[in-house]
Amino acid sequence: MLKKLTPIITIIYSLALITVSLIKLNNVPDIGISFGDKVFHFFAYFVLTILWFYTFLYSFKLKSKKAIVFAVVLSVFFGIIIEVLQESITVSRSLDVYDAVANTLGALLASVVMWFKSNLSVKNA
Repeated sequence: MLKKLTPIITIIYSLALITVSLIKLNNVPDIGISFGDKVFHFFAYFVLTILWFYTFLYSFKLKSKKAIVFAVVLSVFFGIIIEVLQESITVSRSLDVYDAVANTLGALLASVVMWFKSNLSVKNA
């Protein structure tokens, strides 16, 4: 059942990420870390990459390695496009190269996790 919902969950998450990235956010709590928004970017794109990985794996029936590559490439380009859109279509947001770096690092870590997970073999005792 969850496999069938994966693409829907992925699309909803992607749309939510677009929305949060392009609207003006008021009263965002300060987490007390000077680079707190970079941590958010990192984890948001980590999750995005994992969701797209499972969508490619289950819905598009790609092999694991190919699904990882597609998910990472899609997530990195998605993040770059969002950053460009923040600069070009919003007045309250601006392009931040460090956000794009955090997005990319989150996607890359997700790919490493998925790669190790796909290479683990469970032996039946």
